Amino acid sequence: MTDLAVELDLPSASADVPHLRIESPADSTLVGRVAMATPEQVASVVTGARAAFASWAATPAEERASALRAAADALADRADELAKVNEVETGRPAADAVDGVLAGVATLRQYAELGPLHRGRSLQGAPSATDLMVPEPRGVVAVLTPWNDPVAVACGLVGAALVTGNTVVAKPSERCPHTGLLLGAVLRPHLPEGVLSHLAGDGTVGQRLAENPGVDVIAHVGSTATGRTLAATAARTGAKVLLENGGNDPLLVDADVDPGWAAEQAATGAFANSGQICVAVERIFVHRAVARPFLDALVAAAERTGLLQLVDVRHRIAVQEHVDDALTAGARAVAGGAVPGGPGARYPATVLSGCEPRMRIMREETFGPVAPVCVVDDFAHGLSRACDGAFGLAATVLTRSMEHAQRAWRTLPVGTVKINSVFGGAPGGAAHPRGASGHGYGYGPELLDELTATKVVHIEPAP
Repeated sequence: MTDLAVELDLPSASADVPHLRIESPADSTLVGRVAMATPEQVASVVTGARAAFASWAATPAEERASALRAAADALADRADELAKVNEVETGRPAADAVDGVLAGVATLRQYAELGPLHRGRSLQGAPSATDLMVPEPRGVVAVLTPWNDPVAVACGLVGAALVTGNTVVAKPSERCPHTGLLLGAVLRPHLPEGVLSHLAGDGTVGQRLAENPGVDVIAHVGSTATGRTLAATAARTGAKVLLENGGNDPLLVDADVDPGWAAEQAATGAFANSGQICVAVERIFVHRAVARPFLDALVAAAERTGLLQLVDVRHRIAVQEHVDDALTAGARAVAGGAVPGGPGARYPATVLSGCEPRMRIMREETFGPVAPVCVVDDFAHGLSRACDGAFGLAATVLTRSMEHAQRAWRTLPVGTVKINSVFGGAPGGAAHPRGASGHGYGYGPELLDELTATKVVHIEPAP
């Protein structure tokens, strides 16, 4: 066995202690063991973060920003290394994973610039008095991050929390603990002791961290089920909770667009990163007028894409369960749709035709390279179906009609609407997810507001 932890100079674990066993998604061979944090370690790390908070909160904003810039530079220097570790753990090709690391670098630098500019307001009170609204750091932030883009997501939450004067205890996904621990090892030397800590472990460790009374904010990106558990925990402890959870993002294809172009958009949205993206296309509603050529082009795109790497066999089983349920309910696999032979956790780019809203694959997040297609009679019919669901993360509309575009973005109950492009957007965008997809800003300058508490100050001269 190659011990990844030893190679990275991270703590390794023997087989006789509670640990995370990490297997290669490519061939299921063991690549490393990481010891899970004990209850005592969780408590100790939170205590250390609480002890470091007062000094870090009192550090001038520009000094905090300078520390974040130095950490970003260090991360940039080791981007290739982190990308390779990410590939070993999750199967995401290093050439793609490095983009996620560099996105994390850019996010840290963005918050280093925004942090010192974050400000409160003065109020118009009595002429003899001074009235202020002042943002203050909240305290200790527990950051719980996913495996599908572990560096970029972590850098967003960690960067915003640190630059506003909070201290952070982070727990990366149990599917990529080496990546998360290495990220911490790269960033920590540029920060005072206790300001940033990382813990390894499964959901029990994350829950133990969230339950700690010393935690003031729980920031989670991941599944809806975990998010709801954390929200219930925060209701008991009084912690603020930020959630970006699952999505079941619709793609609506209008009658007036080129079906070949629309199919390429759909393939990009459904198959990029093996469909393992929070805002991946999860359900497609195509106008009957272009349905046949659209479906033919989408099948061709799926066949060109071929086999894709999923994070592990357990996740592939979950994806196949969604596909099997749809096939049993009357859908047809016109591309892919079956687990291939051989080792590892590969899965084909899959297109399902004849899908209906009642099917599980149209109502739940699949998080795999599956494009379920439902034909609709007109734009209003498709928009109605796109609006029907428990999730509210994002949606895409492909149309040449300005009237349809306007109606769609005003109607869709989601945080982000994209017109004529499944991915993209200006930097700094921040949206509120809706429904089962969570709540609270997760990105952009507005995240600084989420991670601070506003204090109103009224000052009058003594008589």
